Amino acid sequence: MDNLDAYPFEIRPLSKEEGGGFLISYPDFNQVISDGESVEEATTNGRDALKTTILALQELGFPVPKPGSSMNCTHQDSIRLTSLLSSGLDFLQTPP
Repeated sequence: MDNLDAYPFEIRPLSKEEGGGFLISYPDFNQVISDGESVEEATTNGRDALKTTILALQELGFPVPKPGSSMNCTHQDSIRLTSLLSSGLDFLQTPP
């Protein structure tokens, strides 16, 4: 299986109207989204959803997108973006 850490992700806070918490999605897989009460929980749930999706694609004989394939950037840029996102989201959980 591909290295899950290589896939860039997007994470955003959910409004109270959306149920609160955080939403995670993977641009390379339009069908992979998940959420959680915290950034860490959303990330864990997202990785589980990503792993399940990759396994299903492989079992069905469908191609698995390469990390960063949906973005117009280099693989190194997607790793940098993923790293920045995962390390810089603590401020979202800090109350004002």
